Amino acid sequence: MNNPKLISKVRCIPDFPKPGIQFQDITPLFNDSECLRIMHDETVEMYKDKGITKIVGIESRGFLLSSSVALTLNAGVAICRKKGKLPGKVVEENFEKEYGKDTVCMTEDSITSDDVVLIHDDLLATGGSLRAAYNLVAKFHPKKIYINVIIELTRDGLHGRQQLEDLTEVTTLLRL
Repeated sequence: MNNPKLISKVRCIPDFPKPGIQFQDITPLFNDSECLRIMHDETVEMYKDKGITKIVGIESRGFLLSSSVALTLNAGVAICRKKGKLPGKVVEENFEKEYGKDTVCMTEDSITSDDVVLIHDDLLATGGSLRAAYNLVAKFHPKKIYINVIIELTRDGLHGRQQLEDLTEVTTLLRL
């Protein structure tokens, strides 16, 4: 992948959210209709023949592309949010992250055992939150689970893909 147009629009914000972090901001990708179309089309192309029936968008930037891809693939959307953000009965997954503990949740009727699921998020860095999302989705026992992200960070000793490759196929639009 690594479309040059997309790469040219990713903006690095130094020292955000804390000193030493080089935040890769994808906001300009969504501000540009051509970039939005490229991201949509490349994601659809990767998954058009996989039988996807549900796309799980991870809070919050994972929501941005998941709905348009789901519409094109004739799939539904399930949302994965932090604890306390969803009404009704939820299924939860706790996980450790670099700044402490967290929990991701989905409503108990989000996915069935007949679903083929694509988990989508904006960024793969350490892999902790995506692994938690995978573990959460796996609790529903779908037929198959795939993972897709817009950006995979491979520099600075980040090895998030290694957290996931033993679980499923992982695809990215950009590797930085």
